[in-house]
Amino acid sequence: MKAIVYTKYGPPDVLELREVEKPKPKDNELLIKVHASTVTPMDWRFRNGKTLIARFMTGLLKPKTNILGVECAGEVEAVGKDVKPFKKGDQVFAGGPPVGAHAEYICMPEGKAGIKPTNMTYEEAAAVPFGACIALLFLRDYGHIQSGQRVLINGASGGVGTFAVQLAKYFGAEVTGVCSTANLEMVRSIGADRIIDYIKEDFTKNGQTYDIIFDAVGKRSFSQCKNSLNQKGFYLSTVATIPLLLQMLWTSKIGSKRAIFAMPIFQPEDLVFLKDAIEAGKIKTVIDRTYALSDIAEAHRYAEQGHAKGKVVITL
Repeated sequence: MKAIVYTKYGPPDVLELREVEKPKPKDNELLIKVHASTVTPMDWRFRNGKTLIARFMTGLLKPKTNILGVECAGEVEAVGKDVKPFKKGDQVFAGGPPVGAHAEYICMPEGKAGIKPTNMTYEEAAAVPFGACIALLFLRDYGHIQSGQRVLINGASGGVGTFAVQLAKYFGAEVTGVCSTANLEMVRSIGADRIIDYIKEDFTKNGQTYDIIFDAVGKRSFSQCKNSLNQKGFYLSTVATIPLLLQMLWTSKIGSKRAIFAMPIFQPEDLVFLKDAIEAGKIKTVIDRTYALSDIAEAHRYAEQGHAKGKVVITL
C-alpha cells in the first residue's frame, strides 16, 4: 500500500510517499480503507520534533512510528475475531492516537472508531474524531461546562476551535470567539455570540471575565489569562508546556482558578455523541483546504503556519 513515511525529524520535506506492507488487524482491531485523513497540529509537531515533550512521545533521537495521521474516515475492509460492533463494508470515522492514517490502510482498535455520520462526506467526517473529541473532552470533562456560563475560545477559527465554538453553544454557553480579522464572519456563522479580533483587541486586557477560557491553539498562558477568569474558573490549553504543567500542580493546591492540560482519552461513546449531534445539525466541519496524499508536504507546510480556517484534509 502507499503511505507517507518519515524516518527523521525536520521540515515537511522529510515526508516521503512509499510502498509499505499493508497492516493486518489484531483481534480487537478494524482494518480501514482510508478515504480521507487530516493534518493536525499533533502531526506537524511530531514531524518537526522541535519540542522535548513531543519527542518523549515519538522518540528522542528519531521517530519510533514512521507514519503520521491521527484521524480518518473510510470503509471497514476486515475485522479482528473479537470485534463485535463493526462488519466489513461499514463506513466509519476513527481517531487516535495511535497514528498511521496518512496511508491507504490503517488498523484501529474498535474503541477508536464509530459509524460515520450519514450527513457527512468522508472528507468532512475525517476531520471530526480528533479535533471535535479534544474540544468535547476539554469543555465537558475538564472544564465542566454548564448552560449559561461565559466561555471564551482562543483560536476559534482553527481545527479544534471551530468545534469548540459549536460544542460550547450546544451546551448552552454564551460564547466569545477570538480569531483574526479574516475569520470573523466564519466564526460568527458557526454560532459565536461575540467575536474578538486579536489583531485589534487583547481579550486579557478588556476587563471581561469568563467561566472558561479554552486556548485551543496554546498561544496565551495561564498567567496572562488569570485575571480574565471568574472565581472557580478554568483555563484549558491543548498545548503542554513546562510552565503550564507547573501551574497545573500549583493551582490544584492553591487558589480557586484552575489551569488544566490533559492528554485526550477518547471513548467510543464520544464518537456516538458527536455523530448524533452532527446528524441533528448541531455541529459541522469547517474545511479550509484539501490535498492529495502525494501533496502532503505542502499540506504540512500550510498547516504549520497556523492560519488554517478549520481543518486541512487529505484525500486518498
